[in-house]
Amino acid sequence: MGTVLRGSLVTLRPSTVGDIPALAAIRATPEVYARWRGGEDLAAAVAEDLDDPGARTFTIEYGGRVVGAIQWGAQEDPDYRHANIDIYLDPAAHGRGLGTDAVRALARHLIDDHGYHRLVIDPAADNAAAIRCYRKVGFRPVGIMRRYERGPDGSWHDGLLMDLLAQELE
Repeated sequence: MGTVLRGSLVTLRPSTVGDIPALAAIRATPEVYARWRGGEDLAAAVAEDLDDPGARTFTIEYGGRVVGAIQWGAQEDPDYRHANIDIYLDPAAHGRGLGTDAVRALARHLIDDHGYHRLVIDPAADNAAAIRCYRKVGFRPVGIMRRYERGPDGSWHDGLLMDLLAQELE
């Protein structure tokens, strides 16, 4: 099945096709869809994420229930080597520290088990809750990426580039 990671609150396990319906339902919530679109067929979008050879996706479980997904990818060029993280969490699970716990567990895995010295994450610049979550883990703002991503209405929005050095993991 692959590596299972445990935080103090959540379990991260490699995602399977059996997770697609639950993850698509979470992606369909207005709060998540605004940040993680994927077209009309969200089940197909989740399946595409699971098949992406450049990303490794974990399903986030809390209390035996699927509450989201977290994935990572990497730049392996030795002169620029680092990993990146993306996450979405069921809005019904917000405010409990589950996102922070999931990001911390994956960050620890990437640093301790894969030897990455630097991690990056890029929330929307207006996503204050996500930015607070990532700061709790130790990520620091690097700068604004102007007109970085397209919103559901077709307009462009800024992103915030944040990074974490291994010794800064909290």
